Amino acid sequence: MLHTVARAAGLLALLCPAVYSAAVPSQPQALPVPWKRNGIFSSDLRSVEERDGACTHGPHTRSCWGNGFSASTDPDIKWPNTGKTVTYNLEITNSTLAPDGLSRQMLLINGQYPGPVITADWGDTLSITVKNSLTNNGTGIHWHGFRQLGTNQMDGTNGITECPIAPGASKTYTFKATQYGTSWYHSHYSVQYGDGIVGGIVIKGPSTANYDIDLGILPFTDWFHVPSFTVNAAAQHAKGPPIADNILINGSMTSAFGGKYSVTNLTPGKKHLVRFVNSGVNNYIHVSLDGHPFTVIAADFIPIVPYTTTSLVIAVGQRYEVIIDANQPVGNYWLQVGTGGGTCDGPNANANNTKAIFHYAGANSANPNSTGITLPQGCLDETNIVPYVKTTVPQQLPKNLELTFSATAASGNLVQWLVNSSAMQIDFAKPTLQYLLDGNDTFHVAENVYPVGEANKWQYWVIQQAAGTPPLPHPIHLHGHDFYVLDHGENTAWTGDISKLKTDNPIRRDTATLPAGGYLVLAFESDNPGAWLMHCHIPFHVSAGLSLQFLERESEIIPSLGGDLSSFKEGCKSWKQYQDNVPGGFIIGDSGL
Repeated sequence: MLHTVARAAGLLALLCPAVYSAAVPSQPQALPVPWKRNGIFSSDLRSVEERDGACTHGPHTRSCWGNGFSASTDPDIKWPNTGKTVTYNLEITNSTLAPDGLSRQMLLINGQYPGPVITADWGDTLSITVKNSLTNNGTGIHWHGFRQLGTNQMDGTNGITECPIAPGASKTYTFKATQYGTSWYHSHYSVQYGDGIVGGIVIKGPSTANYDIDLGILPFTDWFHVPSFTVNAAAQHAKGPPIADNILINGSMTSAFGGKYSVTNLTPGKKHLVRFVNSGVNNYIHVSLDGHPFTVIAADFIPIVPYTTTSLVIAVGQRYEVIIDANQPVGNYWLQVGTGGGTCDGPNANANNTKAIFHYAGANSANPNSTGITLPQGCLDETNIVPYVKTTVPQQLPKNLELTFSATAASGNLVQWLVNSSAMQIDFAKPTLQYLLDGNDTFHVAENVYPVGEANKWQYWVIQQAAGTPPLPHPIHLHGHDFYVLDHGENTAWTGDISKLKTDNPIRRDTATLPAGGYLVLAFESDNPGAWLMHCHIPFHVSAGLSLQFLERESEIIPSLGGDLSSFKEGCKSWKQYQDNVPGGFIIGDSGL
């Protein structure tokens, strides 16, 4: 109950800051010593200064942040208000580039790939103007993992929270960084981000372990030598997943056509924070650095109790923050990168030859001759994740979402993924928010709308792959929320036994794997009014219908947006004008997502 009341206070803080500041103390209450969280005494994890918010953030006090905020703060309950607005301008254009030596058509942000890294402090307001200078595509940007509390119209999900940005038009996205850590942004217009519309996000905040140097984002992307729309058109009528040609690390890789390895620089004797992001489209990524274990301190936007491992598996959409101690002899070391193995995530033609270089200052520039572990394979998530801020989830029977698959012979073996017998299909020109503005709650069945009406109640869902469905894993991502992973199983059915659910501080994140042939049990609190997409983050699968939307607290959605929807309305007006004037008529061609 206290947890629910506190989260309600978080919403009040955004909508009524004056009321909230009077009701909630600026400093957290000191806890008695010793106290215990996750079975670990406070002296093992956090100092008195951190709990009191009285210390200064620095290399030896990374758990501190200041002004009553620290790694012990639950961002669903409270967050800083810096009063600062960070602005960016992103222009999307058609171009050509050769990330691995082969030149191909791409869609670039400010002429670069990956796009610019968005950087801000916890509690800043972000104001990002996106201009669509593409010749014949709509677009839009989704800010992956951001809660968007009170700013549902800024989520960047065409057909749900906006119309696509028409060629020649712009949109300014304005929202609060109520969370901190590592994320990324990408287009949500069909499979478009696979052609280059991606970039990293760093929201600076506290950490659960100390480090000296922040090396920033290191993204991984499986890569095709032909445009993503071409690959998707074939995938919609294929019996198996497409074969990627390569894996890019920070936008580059070698191949038979040339290219180069990505190089990351290390300072001897220092501890380095590296932010791994799988910004790809199909492959699970396994990663290990020869001779250097990882201390893992965050999963998605969630700070975790640190643990050490020699390798990580990262599903599409997931992020991990790791600390690498440069305590080995000065030299060059291979970052080894592999996939799930092809049987669970689709083949990759260069999976056995993808790597990057970690270079110690003072070493020569030769390629490494280091050796390390043999990378594991498979497509299951990391299991050692213990959220630093503890949550106890009540035990309750989840509602069922059944995943099925069809290949319709009458339509050229059209491939579709269906949730409760429905493959999702959105309308670019009439997003869900437009229905609400019109006072219309009669949605087309293919829009896969699931009402969630109760305020600040726990919602429980089990996604079950039906018998006969191709046994593939699916990284499931929820917009507008983190969720809690209560149970999962591979190649097995959910029995309905709620005694098996892990409710004492379960894994918390915004992207988790539905195992091949199995099930995934999730829970989240209905503490954020909005229309929120939940979908598989493999673009070829969401393109084929694997998604739904939660319509959360419908009557509160429009009032929560603050009354100014002029940007939304103008965006839909310009999109409809563009769509109505496409020669030969406009056809989406897939789910639109």
